[in-house]
Amino acid sequence: MSVELNQTLIEHFRRQLQARFDQLRQGVQEEVLRSDSEHFTDVAGEVHDEEEASVASLMVDLDLAAIDRHVHELRQVEAALLRIGRGEYGACIDCDQPIPPARLEANPTAERCIACQTDFERTQALHQQPTASRTL
Repeated sequence: MSVELNQTLIEHFRRQLQARFDQLRQGVQEEVLRSDSEHFTDVAGEVHDEEEASVASLMVDLDLAAIDRHVHELRQVEAALLRIGRGEYGACIDCDQPIPPARLEANPTAERCIACQTDFERTQALHQQPTASRTL
């Protein structure tokens, strides 16, 4: 049983997405500013051996990974807001069937119904290239 979204639900999701977008944008700005104030060279200048240098490098990498995750989510939220603007929100991008409101409540950026998302993930898993760590 599929349920199409009414304007009240669409507005509810738009407000949720906009609030998350604003929160993520602010978080990225804060992370970038904090990261700028903790450059690797500053951290590395305080280390005395290779192990400490590795930890300093890892700290910088973790900061960058966090920023990257936030930017990725920002893009997903922005894409969902664009779908709302185009009147396409709540419809699966693959089969055009309505995405259940419960799925959108759990993940407002969902762009596929569960069946199409499952197929997409299965297909992506088959096409992923092994990384260096997987081939060892």
